[in-house]
Amino acid sequence: MSKAVRARLRALVRRLRAARRDAGMVTSEYAMGIVAAVAFAVLLYKVVTSGAVTAELEGIVKRALSAGA
Repeated sequence: MSKAVRARLRALVRRLRAARRDAGMVTSEYAMGIVAAVAFAVLLYKVVTSGAVTAELEGIVKRALSAGA
């Protein structure tokens, strides 16, 4: 094996090892992701259960059910 090929293989192995060390998230990143997801879910729940949105959704469902009649 030539010196150039060996040098390229060593560089590739170094890059793969470095990528493996930084491959995943740490616990604090998971926690922040969960907090953000819960906050978004709460916001979405508040919007969907508000009076205006509920009335509009009921109107859509009533129109859809009465369309076949």
